[in-house]
Amino acid sequence: MNATKIVLADDHQVVRLGLRTLLESEPDFQVVGEAGDGLEAVQMAKRFSPDVIILDLMMPRLNGIQAAQQIQRRFPHIRIVILSMFDSEAYVVEALSAGASAYVLKGSTTEDLVAAVREVLAGKRYLSPSLSERAIDAYIRYVQSAKAGELDVVETLTPREREVLHLAAQGYTNAEIAKMLTLSSRTVETHRAHMMRRLGLHSQVDLARFALERGILPGKQQQNLIYSGKSESDVS
Repeated sequence: MNATKIVLADDHQVVRLGLRTLLESEPDFQVVGEAGDGLEAVQMAKRFSPDVIILDLMMPRLNGIQAAQQIQRRFPHIRIVILSMFDSEAYVVEALSAGASAYVLKGSTTEDLVAAVREVLAGKRYLSPSLSERAIDAYIRYVQSAKAGELDVVETLTPREREVLHLAAQGYTNAEIAKMLTLSSRTVETHRAHMMRRLGLHSQVDLARFALERGILPGKQQQNLIYSGKSESDVS
């Protein structure tokens, strides 16, 4: 019986070590490669052609969603498992839409991750038990709305991304937002990048105009932001 080839992608070496130890305790699992960021994960997918790749949601260069999209497009035979600390349905919907077959919470049991790998190998989807029912319902609503052309792009944002949207539209920097939301600057940067990409925005001016058009903030405040001449580098 051939071993299942697995690639691990997480920017924390100690996490990768723990995952490797866990997975290789299964006699038919073999970890053939490790990546410290999303771009390296895509390269590992090409190099090793694994059966399964496990992607941390938050990674440098390419995050887990972006890496999943590239891997799914270039190597559709590889099954993708997203490992995340976020239990938001919106993140699950985005992961499934990007081509992931499983979404496992970092607080899950070891059996949960092993079960996820075995389920995706069998061609099935797997979500951590606390997510399953409500996340699948959210995904179904997302697909149905998208097909009907009724999906509001803001509804695709996670609750945290919406918070970042509101604060970034007011001109707060990533460092200021991080302090207000009790997050790391890196996490805010990731949320902001997700939000901007999903809204199709490229600069602070784009963001301010979007917020004004959508009524997210009072018009006078948005006008001040639009004409303040702030560049994206001013708020990063």
